Amino acid sequence: MPAILSPDWLIERGIGECRAVRIGGGEIVATRVLLDGIIAAGTVLEAKLLRQGKPAIAEALGQEYVLRDGAGPATEGQSIVIEITREAIPGGEHWKRPLAKLSSEAPREPAIEAEALQFPSPHDRLEEFGWADLLEEARSGIVAFAGGALRVSPTPAMTLIDVDGNLPPLELAMAGAKAAARTILRHGIGGSIGIDLPTVQGKEQRTAIGAAVDTILTNPFERTAVNGFGFLQIIRPRLHASLFELAADRPAFEARALLRQASTETGAITLAANPAVVAVLENQADWIETLARHVGGPVSLRSDARFTMSGGHAEKS
Repeated sequence: MPAILSPDWLIERGIGECRAVRIGGGEIVATRVLLDGIIAAGTVLEAKLLRQGKPAIAEALGQEYVLRDGAGPATEGQSIVIEITREAIPGGEHWKRPLAKLSSEAPREPAIEAEALQFPSPHDRLEEFGWADLLEEARSGIVAFAGGALRVSPTPAMTLIDVDGNLPPLELAMAGAKAAARTILRHGIGGSIGIDLPTVQGKEQRTAIGAAVDTILTNPFERTAVNGFGFLQIIRPRLHASLFELAADRPAFEARALLRQASTETGAITLAANPAVVAVLENQADWIETLARHVGGPVSLRSDARFTMSGGHAEKS
């Protein structure tokens, strides 16, 4: 089975999530975050067939999976082996079940070939490459580039990327298309993606913009030509949630970010945060216990409505 990460990635196994990044030119160029409890795409495991047909429904480890191509000759209630093809997507689409397909392989997890980082560590290598900036892009949906900015909006149908700025139309369209392609990789966006560019006259110019996207995106992907209204659609495999989709569940997103921030503290600490973030932490006792082991002291929580969702911090108890 192919590895889900290659040796040029860094992986940090944190509290509540595993964070993996690929570095290029001194910055994060690709990201993969796997939440605890989410079974990774590429995993092969035994499941119980709940409903036959196309699609079929199977259950494994308390999670239902949709098998779009069916389950072959298996009967309902029978044990089958499936491969996860799309992970559960947290956030606003709880009704949308993850996807799988029937497999003839033996159950196993996908290989991870990445450099493991120490966690917690006094030398924050992820932050060295701009982790905080990456999180801010994900929570705000705004990605700046020279002369303009992208506004990224995940929707149930597709991820929409709007390009705006103060450059001349052709320059803005070219710069925005390149920035959008880099953002797709940087934040792990998959599925259907729509990029709304400034209107550019002339087929030759629109063709050049599409070609610029091709030089940045990695296969596999498909795209349309840039149409006369400046719209470009891209289709990429959607194996897991993008960082923007994870950030859509803001309280949980900020709770995990706060745990990472607090992990380098020592001794008894209090996590002071927005009530919605504290509510998440109160329901995750194992996260708090793990943090207590890292800091070497008890961890308490303090709810304060004056804090923004991302404004929590650790303080000495």
